[in-house]
Amino acid sequence: MNEDGVKIVEALKKRYPQKADMDLGNPEDSLIATIFSARTTDVQVLKMFPSFRKKFPDWKSLVRAKASEIAKSINTIGLYRNKAKSVKALAQRMIRDFDGRVPKTMDELITLPGVGRKTASCVLSVCFHVPSVAVDTHVFRIAHRLGWSDGKTPEKVEQDIKRILPEKSWGDVNRTMVRFGREICIGGKKPKCWMCPVAKWCRFQPKTKEPSGKR
Repeated sequence: MNEDGVKIVEALKKRYPQKADMDLGNPEDSLIATIFSARTTDVQVLKMFPSFRKKFPDWKSLVRAKASEIAKSINTIGLYRNKAKSVKALAQRMIRDFDGRVPKTMDELITLPGVGRKTASCVLSVCFHVPSVAVDTHVFRIAHRLGWSDGKTPEKVEQDIKRILPEKSWGDVNRTMVRFGREICIGGKKPKCWMCPVAKWCRFQPKTKEPSGKR
């Protein structure tokens, strides 16, 4: 366990106490919404999700629908045609193999259409409180800047983070770092180090300074 790593997570928890954007109150909605969120902003997903759910309220309605009908209902998000096919296939698997209940293990979740380790980890953490680290682009970037990992794949970064942090902190990594990555530790070569709550523990160099004239 890395003491500075724990301090970083605790500092980010204080700054970002909100629940995860894709925590929609139940495993089914959270799973589908997380699949939709790939290469799409959470804002776009949350905006269209109520109307999508009104039209397709359960797995059976998705199974009965044509993929083109599902696609039409989600066409404001990226890769909507592929996601429509994945969600229809997901609904078929859920009914056939899981009696409509979202599985609670990584091994089962990653067998589902459209579900990789990141999505599975989000669902496990948010819906079932299973200690998990979901590595998306924000977590991947921030873990490298902090010096937590030099892994070239999300899987390696996930393993490194799990070695650094105690299990009780795993579920807070994605939830806090997504917002942190959007607001402060942004992509590109110039994160906003001058306003970073964890800069003193971060290995990123050189630290950026507030542009002159900015308030």
